[in-house]
Amino acid sequence: MRFGTFIPQGWRHDLVGIDPAEHWERMSGLAAHADAGPWESIWVYDHFHTVPKPSDEATHEAWTLMSAFAATTKRVRLGQMCTCMSYRNPAYLAKVAATVDVISGGRVEMGIGGGWYEHEWRAYGYGFPRVGDRLGRLDEGVQIMKQAWETGTATLDGKHYQVDGAIVRPLPLQEGGIPFWIAGGGEKVTLRIAARYAQYTNFDGSPDGFTHKSEILRGHCDKAGREFDEIVRSANYNVVVADSEAEVADRLDALEARVAPYLGEAKTTQFMAEYRNGKALGVGTPDQLVERFSDMKDRGLGYLITYFPEAAFDRSGMELFEEKVIPALA
Repeated sequence: MRFGTFIPQGWRHDLVGIDPAEHWERMSGLAAHADAGPWESIWVYDHFHTVPKPSDEATHEAWTLMSAFAATTKRVRLGQMCTCMSYRNPAYLAKVAATVDVISGGRVEMGIGGGWYEHEWRAYGYGFPRVGDRLGRLDEGVQIMKQAWETGTATLDGKHYQVDGAIVRPLPLQEGGIPFWIAGGGEKVTLRIAARYAQYTNFDGSPDGFTHKSEILRGHCDKAGREFDEIVRSANYNVVVADSEAEVADRLDALEARVAPYLGEAKTTQFMAEYRNGKALGVGTPDQLVERFSDMKDRGLGYLITYFPEAAFDRSGMELFEEKVIPALA
């Protein structure tokens, strides 16, 4: 099993109370910590407005961070989970990603999806197309980026995008182009796109959900004439870990106390439900996490991407995961 971790960027109210002038120090410090540790990759989200509700709290832009991390880290791979296809013209996005790949020495991963956060779509003037159109853009955009990275130019007269000899030079340093992580579990379209183009997928991380989506993906691979095992399957997990269940409870209480002033009672309850619902595989002691994720590994999970909600304030949970969970699963 391989491991990545998200760097707090504000989207999930994970930088609240920290002066914006100190945000980059916290983010870059965590990136440097990951770069020196057992992590294969670091990740950010491609969003503009906070969740679970839009607020005035900071959300740092994903591809700007990608460029900054490319210049300040040496080893870890750099991804976004996931870039929204409709937020940027795909030929332009191919150019941006290729430049970041060069800066990083060939370490970029392209997480890409159809997008879902309606509030920020409309606020930024993108409208909010029906899901079929969003996924149609995803399909055409991936084709454009793939062509650009393999040949240096892209031409497509599509329903959603039209490019005519768009030059993308220099090429990414990675032979064959930047790897695609097709994110989302849509069974009719998203997983079909993944079967055609993805080196990685990212979908439902619950045991039953993961198994079901995997079988759907297998069916699309069979139809596309592609080997199912060529695609590495990943999932994201919120992680709150401590040596005892009592300490885990204390960490959850501290997280709730941190976000409550910014979210209000109802949204705080919604926010904490992700951690307190009894189904969060990443919440528990190291032994509990190893047992749960060993089961996921047996189900075919090849890449586990963690999110530590407290990381900008306290690295001890992340360090405990590095010490006791990763070695048992790697």
